Amino acid sequence: MLSVVITALLVVVVVVSSLTTSHIVQKFKDEEQKKIELWAEATRNLILAEEGENIGFLLKVLEGNTTIPVYMVDTNYHYTGSRNVVEPKKDVEAFYEQKIAKLRDMQEPIEVRDGDQVMQYIFYETSSTLRWLSYFPYIQLLVMLALAGLAAIALLMVQRSEKNSLWVGLSKETAHQLGTPISSLNAWNELLKATYPNDPLLPQMDEDIRRLQMIAERFSKIGSQPTLEQHEVLPVVKSTMEYMRARTSNKIEYRLEVKGERLETRVMLCVPLFEWVIENICKNAVDSMEGKGSITIDVRREAKGDEARGKIYIDITDTGKGIDRRNFKRIFQPGYTSKKRGWGLGLSLGKRIIENYHRGKLFVKQSQLGVGTTFRIVLEQSKDC
Repeated sequence: MLSVVITALLVVVVVVSSLTTSHIVQKFKDEEQKKIELWAEATRNLILAEEGENIGFLLKVLEGNTTIPVYMVDTNYHYTGSRNVVEPKKDVEAFYEQKIAKLRDMQEPIEVRDGDQVMQYIFYETSSTLRWLSYFPYIQLLVMLALAGLAAIALLMVQRSEKNSLWVGLSKETAHQLGTPISSLNAWNELLKATYPNDPLLPQMDEDIRRLQMIAERFSKIGSQPTLEQHEVLPVVKSTMEYMRARTSNKIEYRLEVKGERLETRVMLCVPLFEWVIENICKNAVDSMEGKGSITIDVRREAKGDEARGKIYIDITDTGKGIDRRNFKRIFQPGYTSKKRGWGLGLSLGKRIIENYHRGKLFVKQSQLGVGTTFRIVLEQSKDC
């Protein structure tokens, strides 16, 4: 609503300004025409002045024109003189021929007569002041559009800041709320260990509680700059993939492909947050495949020219429903989801984790409806690799 009001005000101001300026310009044009007609009359009287006649007033009139360019030609339209005209340094005659030919097409010349006989013609152009004044509405429009653009950018930045604050607050509150039940689960698990020390399910419960603690830690880190440490990407990806394999259907096949022998994949990572991104993409893939299909994670390194240092590419490909190309960017917006249940925060937070914290990139590399989707993560390899 606010943008509509601002646009309407902008249109009104521009229209009123244009009409006002147009009226002023026309008045100036009329005034300049009258001045040139007076200047032409003074020229005629000067030509016809008799010897000894006082021509001081006529000279003042002629010299009074200091702004309007004037061109004088004979009855054959050959150039005879000018005033207030900036001549080029070369090809002066050609310049005046072209100028006079152009003016003949644009206006009727003012005739300087001696009775019924035409002695010469006078052409004129609008003054530079009047020309600049005629451009004023366009300049004003550009300034207003620039101001409107700056205002729109400022409004978007405020809205984005408010939205970011909302997600950060929600993340930290989630981490805080998870703390109490996780502590209780730890206590109960320790009690079970004491009561049933040989139960084979207890190590699995330990792993799940550890994961819950890691999830709470991930949410607590959203909004604050995490500490990055040098890690090998490949073991982290393998560990995350195995964790997901153990918690999804046997009908989901996981494959890890590594391009290049002795692949060095050391990068600066916050492991808990990075694992969360991989998990989230894999969970979305499982949902998209409806419990049956394959997930392939391809890890490769690409060097820059002859340098050893390059980029690490992690492609996560599923055989799910695919994504419409129009939604390649929308899926990373907070709140966007194609599922019946869900907040639509996973990919949005994942993109922030990769791009804001790890200075990498996360995007949809390719997708085809009914075939599947490939997400690509790009990370900068550590300098000492």
